[in-house]
This record gives sequence, structure tokens and C-alpha cells, in this order.
Amino acid sequence: MSLLLGIDLGTSSLKSLIIDEHGREIALCAMDYQFATPFNGYAEHDPKEWWDAAVKTVREALSKSGSKAEDIAALSFSGQMHGLVALDKDYNVIRPSILHCDARSAEQVACVREKFGPEKVSELMMNPVYSGFLLISLLWVRDNEPENYKKIAHVCLPKDYLKYRLTGVLSCDYSDASATLAFDVKNVKWSEKILTELDIPAEIFPPCFDTCDVVGAVTAEAAAETGLKEGTKVVAGGGDQVMQGIGNGVIRPGDAIVNIGTSGQVSFQSDAPIVNPALSTNTFCGYAKGHWIVMGAIMNAGLCRKWCRSLMDSKTPYGEIDEAVKRVAPGSGGVIFFPYLNGERTPHLNPDLSGAFIGVNLKTGSAELSRAVMEGVCFALRECIDLCGSMGLKPGSFLTASGGGSRSLVWLQIQADIFNYPMRVTMSDEQACLGAAMAAGVGAGIFANLEEAAREVVRYKDLEVEPDAEKHSIYEEYYALYRELFRSQEKALNSLTLLGRRVEKIYNT
Repeated sequence: MSLLLGIDLGTSSLKSLIIDEHGREIALCAMDYQFATPFNGYAEHDPKEWWDAAVKTVREALSKSGSKAEDIAALSFSGQMHGLVALDKDYNVIRPSILHCDARSAEQVACVREKFGPEKVSELMMNPVYSGFLLISLLWVRDNEPENYKKIAHVCLPKDYLKYRLTGVLSCDYSDASATLAFDVKNVKWSEKILTELDIPAEIFPPCFDTCDVVGAVTAEAAAETGLKEGTKVVAGGGDQVMQGIGNGVIRPGDAIVNIGTSGQVSFQSDAPIVNPALSTNTFCGYAKGHWIVMGAIMNAGLCRKWCRSLMDSKTPYGEIDEAVKRVAPGSGGVIFFPYLNGERTPHLNPDLSGAFIGVNLKTGSAELSRAVMEGVCFALRECIDLCGSMGLKPGSFLTASGGGSRSLVWLQIQADIFNYPMRVTMSDEQACLGAAMAAGVGAGIFANLEEAAREVVRYKDLEVEPDAEKHSIYEEYYALYRELFRSQEKALNSLTLLGRRVEKIYNT
């Protein structure tokens, strides 16, 4: 029986999953890591650490599975989106990758917005100009590290660096490329107009493929490092939102998914590239030409919960925290949390926001703060749902929950109560890995297409978390307050962020 390998390169961990052709999990291995924050608002990672994690987890997964390297028919990737990996003419890493959650590029964002203007940004980019996107980070390097910029001969997205290390060939896919701001989303190609206007050479960008296309094979050198067989097919893969959708069986127009990972997203499948005039959502290419996703994205989701736990007792199991949260009434005793620990994308488009707890009192304890964090993340995602709804994108009879937030029953219930939709969950906890393995299966010819792969592989839990009408009514009041309080505090939250960064640089340099 043929086996399939899916690798998910996340912001805080890398996971390698081996499944059989019926979707049964054979082995799963993971390695955690932490990106660097040399200054407040900076987010960087050495791509070599990603490669080390891939080597380690692939070797461990092969060993754990008890299978032979030749049993792996193909492998593919899911990857964190937007990040810049800069390589020299010999494909060596020039500097640490600048990640999607980086907020250093305010000047470059302002410059691009001014140069193109709202109409051209909408027409050419179809997405908001935001810090952390590959194009903006590349401009920051040009402006601030000219010696490094001169060395750049190739650029790629994070997961594509791993593909290069495996195959010796640099490639990208349409979904990840479309999330760089350098891509023509409607016509599915690198944008000559954007790159020419910004005086960036088009030849530094790699060729692009459908998610299920074979883009190379494991080299002898990579085989020796990873334990894979030389010649094993490597399939293009995609950005994490597209791959999570595949792993959740969310591949048809109108299907919707809510993901709570390190960051958070509400993503709708679409058969047309929908432009948001306010440019506060994202429209990216999907897993193949003729497919798109429209999404609202928040910068901080599961990251907020991890941060909150670290302030209290980082060793407390999340299950124990959940039990305490269950005993707290909706609204956390009058506490609201703004989850803007590292700025915000949808709908505020401001990398210079800070988070806040509002309404704390003498009765506020760790359980109330923990619940407020979970609710605050859901309020931010609710804003994404409402905004997509204003564009004509409405969920069907349920929403599919994905990521770490789908593994907590109490957080699932909070989602259902705030969104007012039943929440459905797949049997697999690693939807992005599973999506990558499914794409590998299509590339290897085991499945005719992703529809067949979904029918064969994706299974749902016998669980549908229904919204509680009374709790939803309470949350409607809190949601209204959440939005009202933000409007009144936005300027102060922005000023606090900038002041903190300015003082930190003075004392750290």
C-alpha cells in the first residue's frame, strides 16, 4: 500500500504526517520552535531551523511508522503565508526570513499605498497593502539593508525553501504566490505592472504551479539527510489556508472555514475573485486556476491563549484551563479582551495596535482572563464573518472549525455562541498536514482529483456544536460593546504601541 507524506511549516512548529491512501494516520511527528523578535514588532526566523525541523520530523515519522522510504509515493507541503526568504545566486540564505506577523514596514506600506493609490491597489493587487507581506518586506530590505538586497538573486515563501532543499529546484504555487502582493490574482501570474512600477526584477521570483502539480523529486543529498528515497515525487502544495481547507474537505464554492491557529482566519471558497472595495479582506488564488479563497485574517488567535497561559503558569494543561473557563459565565465577568498583541489585519489594517483587557475588577481571576481571551479572539473573527457577509459570502448551515481552537470543546461552544452557527469538526487534528498529504496523493496519481481525495480521506466527528440562543443574546451585547470600545480606544492603543517601540529602541541600542 502506498503512503503519503504531508509537511506543515507553521509559525511556531513544523509537523510531518504520514497517511495511507484511505486517510488512516500512520505517524505524526512535530517539532516546536520560536521565531525571533530582536525589536518590538519584528518577527524573523532562520530558514535553516525549518529545514532542521523537517529533517528531524520526517526521519522520526518514518521510524515511527515502521514503513520503508520506498513506501512514500509522494509528499507535499502546507506553509505559513506571506514571509520573505531571500537567497543569493547560489541559493544560500542571505538573512533571516521576515515573517507574516512582522510589523516593521510602516514606511514601505505608506510608500506603496501612495505610489499606487487605492484604485490601482484594488485593481492590481486585490488585497490590502500590509506589513509582513513578501513584497513589502523585500522593499524594507532594499531601503534598510542595501548590501543584503544587492545579494538577492531569488526570493521565495517559507515552505518553498524546504521544497528547494528537497529537490534542488525553486518553485511556488498559485495560492502562496498570490499572497505576496507581487502577483496578478485575476490572471494567475507574477505581475509585471507591479514589479516594474517598484523597480523589482521579475526574474527573482520562482515559477508557479497548481497545488497538486509535481514540481520535482527528492535529491540524493536530501534523501541522505531525511531518510526519504531519492526520486520520491514532491508536489507543489500551498499556503496554509488553502491546505487547511483541503484537509477539512472545504473545497467547493460557498464552503467556509474558521481557523484558530497561531493567527486566525475566516475563509470562503469562491469560483470568482471577489474584490472588497474597502481592501480590508484578502482574495487569494485557491488550489488551482479557476479557484479562489476570500478571507478575513486576524494576526493573533491561538497565540493570545499561549501568551495568556505564559503569564499565569505555562505548565498548566490547556484541558485544566478549559475546565476552569467552563465555570465562568459568558462575558467573563464584564471583561473584554482586544487580541491585538501584534497589530491587526481584518478589518483594521493596523500593525501598530496593542491589545488590552478592559473591565478587570477585584473578582477577575485567571479563569476570567482566560475566557476573555478566547471570547476576544472570537469577537475579532466575528468581525471577519460579518465583513465577508457584506460581500455576499454567507456560510451554509454550519461552519467548519479548524486549528487548535477546534480541539477545545469550550472554545468550540464559544465560537458557536458568538457566530450563531453550528460548528463542525473533522476527525483529524492536523488538517493542514492532511491537506498536504491529499495533494501529494493527487500528484502521485492515487486520487484523480481533490474531490475524490476528500471523499476517501476526510471524515467528520459525530459532533456538531450548536449555538445556545440565550448565550448568543448575551454575546450580542458584548460584541456591540467590543466594537464601541475599540472605536473609542483605537488612537490610544496605536500611540501606546509606537511609544513602547520608540523607548525600547533607545534602551536596547
